[in-house]
Amino acid sequence: MLKAALRQLFSQARERVDSERVGAESTPGRQRVLNVGGNSKNIPIPAYFDGWEHVLLDIDPTGNPDIVCDARKLSTLRPAQFDAVYCSHNLEHYHKHEGIVVLQGFLHVLKADGFAEIRVPDLESVMKAVVERDLDVEDTLYVSPVGSMTVRDVIYGWSVEIERSGVDFFAHKTGFTATSLRSVLLRAGFLTVLPFVARESFELRALAFKASEPTHGQKVLLELEG
Repeated sequence: MLKAALRQLFSQARERVDSERVGAESTPGRQRVLNVGGNSKNIPIPAYFDGWEHVLLDIDPTGNPDIVCDARKLSTLRPAQFDAVYCSHNLEHYHKHEGIVVLQGFLHVLKADGFAEIRVPDLESVMKAVVERDLDVEDTLYVSPVGSMTVRDVIYGWSVEIERSGVDFFAHKTGFTATSLRSVLLRAGFLTVLPFVARESFELRALAFKASEPTHGQKVLLELEG
């Protein structure tokens, strides 16, 4: 029990130090994006974040994140320090009741006019493909740059990585449709949510804004004009 307590204290101290260090290194006037659960900066994020300060947060230290932190504990970080939060294929790794805690953490670290971009598998597209193509859970749904993805992989997490790593946080613990993702973002406290479905890639993207509507700059950046 003593060892567990010491590990927890060390983890909390590390999160505080990482948070303060990143905040201290920020460049005045430069926009900042927090990449939640992005694994490594070698994995690209959208090009419209080029020129922004890219801060990587991950629970796994092996990818050399700027902040080692469980995304369920974003409330421990300094508030209102980021212009955007980017979270790609990470939200499905938390249980349903934990997901809203993660999203509330996004609101905590975002500035008053900040926004979040979330990408997750789109279960509606997956279910339609299963029916239309008469697929089994072990059948290949699509082929990604890292290999074939079965129906089971998209729903429950990439089995190859889960087996290879032995780490269960790679497993999927919930899933989303455009309706359900929009609903949970609004319940978390975002005021405007715009969902987009890419059925051919089985991906759901949502833009969620802390304010009642996107700023002019955000509309231009994210190509939302009109």
